[in-house]
Amino acid sequence: MTTHRILSLLLAVFLLAAAGLLAAAGLPASSLAQGKSTLDTIKERGSLRIGAAQAEPWFFKDPATQQWSGFGIALGKGLADSLGVKLDIVEVTWGNAIAALQGNRIDLMAVLDATPERQQAADFPKNPLLYYALAVLVRDGLDVKNWDDLNRKDLTVAVTQGTTIDAHVTKVAPNATILRFPSNAETMAAFQSGRADAASMFHPPMVILSQKIGKGRIVLPAPVYSAASSIAIRQEPDGRFREWLDVAVGRYYTSNQTQVWYEEFLRSRGIDPGKVPAIRRELWPKS
Repeated sequence: MTTHRILSLLLAVFLLAAAGLLAAAGLPASSLAQGKSTLDTIKERGSLRIGAAQAEPWFFKDPATQQWSGFGIALGKGLADSLGVKLDIVEVTWGNAIAALQGNRIDLMAVLDATPERQQAADFPKNPLLYYALAVLVRDGLDVKNWDDLNRKDLTVAVTQGTTIDAHVTKVAPNATILRFPSNAETMAAFQSGRADAASMFHPPMVILSQKIGKGRIVLPAPVYSAASSIAIRQEPDGRFREWLDVAVGRYYTSNQTQVWYEEFLRSRGIDPGKVPAIRRELWPKS
């Protein structure tokens, strides 16, 4: 076998291995071969592809018009406008959003928490997009200001089984009767029927669900228990897209724009934003 033939075979093996690595990382081989980052690709394509998964208030697909709205869509439009491109909405699920990033179907997925597991498969900006607060929906006449106010033998609290909410309420209210249900909807149904004096979950979905049942009052017991959410993007050597996104997210948060988008969607669904907790923790009641 000639030296030229050996080198050709080695090159072929190298290219196949490189293609495999790129595919595993969810990056198109052609783009990286040309040294293009996600930022460059978005500008050349002329569109920003955002993942959308049905979950109010983040994403809502109107069954009548098939049009998307929600906080995540408003955020996507803002980002696309800043880049001077159009917004393309790609329907995904919360379960396959990371795979959609890796498979280069989308450029970002908003309102995805940067858990240690997800950080192994995706990248995230440093600045938080928003904050969830653990809230409690209480029946009329029940005064709850602190978590200890729920720690009473005469109270029944509904939670969704196996969640961080379940663990937290179990810890802070050992004297209460805790009813556990498989889903948020069933948790709220227990409150609506009167089986529970209170129901607990993170406040954004609670806002939507409580609106549908039309009863109770949402409170953030002190000390406020919170978690940050973020935006997932593809991992790549070129960090310019992450850096640009970090600056944009930080600006939207500090200028209150994220809160404005959130409130606009709530109003579109007939919910008074003044009666529900904010997604900027600086606007929450002081502990």
